[in-house]
Amino acid sequence: MNNPKKILLVEDDQDIATLLRLNLQDEGYQIVHEADGHQALVQLEKQVWDAVILDLMLPGVDGLEICRRIRQMTRYLPVIIISARTSETHRVLGLEMGADDYLPKPFSVLELIARVKALFRRQEAMGQNIRMEGGLITCHQLSIDPLSREVRLRGDIIELTPREFDLLYWFARHPGEVFSRLSLLDRVWGYQHEGYEHTVNTHINRLRIKIERDPAEPEIILTVWGKGYKFASAKTEHTT
Repeated sequence: MNNPKKILLVEDDQDIATLLRLNLQDEGYQIVHEADGHQALVQLEKQVWDAVILDLMLPGVDGLEICRRIRQMTRYLPVIIISARTSETHRVLGLEMGADDYLPKPFSVLELIARVKALFRRQEAMGQNIRMEGGLITCHQLSIDPLSREVRLRGDIIELTPREFDLLYWFARHPGEVFSRLSLLDRVWGYQHEGYEHTVNTHINRLRIKIERDPAEPEIILTVWGKGYKFASAKTEHTT
């Protein structure tokens, strides 16, 4: 890589950290390792990163709090959580806190590398789409700006997580098309894995609460029973 991606690895198990660091460096990534949550936050303030690989159970500050603080940053920073907390509750919580991916321990190093590559591919593809398509999308009294990643509803700013924005933006670009949960995982999250479909439901429910007049009777993001979801067709405008 001419300009290697810089990844902050936050993991308190030295053996795991060494294994991941060596393998990721072999793939051409620049890795900085921190074993303490407080030091990880210092690193996040000191320099610009391309991604964070984050354990949940850390000394100092735990991984969920670090993820929450990352999502308060103005610049979008991809996060992959790796954790021995393997329950569905912890996985959903991590994803809802804004993580881009969640790998329960033990996991294959090759799978982690594949997830990292998929994350960067998806990020680059989204960036190319934004550069090509440019301006605002306006529909259903929504104004969606892909450059500032700002959404307004009837003129008021709506606070969305990065993943909620990506999901809404994908839907708005494809009105009337039906997408299964696995398809949305592939298109929006950048991977397709059985068992993660519930996080699509969770994000859609949260989006509905924020943009629908009545989330129980949605008019914008519609359920197509037995097939998936679609964004209701409406007159959509792209402005530059």
